[in-house]
Amino acid sequence: MPEAECCITVRNIGPLQGEVFVPGAKNAVLKLMAASLLADGVFEIANVPDIADVTIMSELLTAIGLRIHRPEPDTVVIENTGDLTPVAPYELVERIRASINVLGPLLTRCGHVRLSMPGGDDFGARPIDLHVKGLEAMGAEFKFAHGYLEATAERLHGAHITFDFPSVGATENLVTAAVLADGVTIIDNAAREPEIIDLCNFLVKMGARIEGIGTSHLRVTGVERGRLHACSHETVPDRIQAATYIAACAVAGGELDLLNAQPTHMAMVLARFRDMGMELTPLPYGLRVAAPDRLRSTDVATLPYPGIATDYKPLIITMLSVAEGVAIVTENLYPGRFRYVEELQRLGADIRTDGHHAVVRGVPRLSGAPVKSHDIRAGAAMVVAGLAAEGTTTISGVHHIDRGYDDLVGRLRAVGADIERVPA
Repeated sequence: MPEAECCITVRNIGPLQGEVFVPGAKNAVLKLMAASLLADGVFEIANVPDIADVTIMSELLTAIGLRIHRPEPDTVVIENTGDLTPVAPYELVERIRASINVLGPLLTRCGHVRLSMPGGDDFGARPIDLHVKGLEAMGAEFKFAHGYLEATAERLHGAHITFDFPSVGATENLVTAAVLADGVTIIDNAAREPEIIDLCNFLVKMGARIEGIGTSHLRVTGVERGRLHACSHETVPDRIQAATYIAACAVAGGELDLLNAQPTHMAMVLARFRDMGMELTPLPYGLRVAAPDRLRSTDVATLPYPGIATDYKPLIITMLSVAEGVAIVTENLYPGRFRYVEELQRLGADIRTDGHHAVVRGVPRLSGAPVKSHDIRAGAAMVVAGLAAEGTTTISGVHHIDRGYDDLVGRLRAVGADIERVPA
């Protein structure tokens, strides 16, 4: 049934038990797909999540000139013939923030790009000034007019760029631009998320020269246009999806094996989960999680990686809403990202927000009610909250969840959750 006509209903019927496979990371695969603009040939990307954002990015790249098909649900094959039109149309860009990631590859390869300002989740302004300043330092010229950003550069050149803030998107755009620029580009205070490491490894497979991968100091030596080539690559697992299933187990009780999860990508948030009483055991093939009788409260603050990502926060606040004690959660990245708190309050959570902070007083259990998904992670948090609530919780705005979660309903149902998609 069409996503706009769907809701998700959740009922708490007891603990979860079994195995959940963690798919590839949304925040990695979209950037890998955009990077395929850099070279001719046939790319094959495996461990791709079957999510709406991959479909939207496929449509955007097709409009630019790539040929894309999915021989399997978890595989994307991209053919780049070099016949590119460096224009990203509004009707596609507005649907997905990762569309900004075509800026670096198109500018460095084609010498110009026309891009509508990107859309995506609604949780506060996320400007692209770091992208623009960095590319200007490399020789690009920008013009904003009629809702479009136009960039030109006959040939980008290397530069030494220091970020005021370790922006993920700006790091990605500058790295993908630098691989075909003249000379050496140095990026200090670069973001170092696992998804950026994945992108850099993908570019190196293509023939790029990148040093310092995984650190905050990246050194990119540009190669001649035409020297990069297509490659095959497997996307890293989605650490936010993994955390979602940990949170589900935490509030519902039980024990889950998260197949394909990467604990090393989640060290800080796993430490907070252990503080809350979760038993977390790394396995050769993933992570085993077991819930206590009741979670304990602990203070949490979001910070750039390797700190706790803002994407984890809706899940953490949901867990704290049924934990024993009082906790303060501080948002240091996106202060507007507390909209879902009103939905948790509808379920009986005792949460008060003040600017960058939320004070969460745990209650024994929540109470089912209709709630709305405001963005991808908030929607997943509503599903988790339903597992901690008496009665039925009905979540609308399911299209947000579908943008970032590969069969969340089916995976939870397979481990014992009472959850289903129903007509709105």
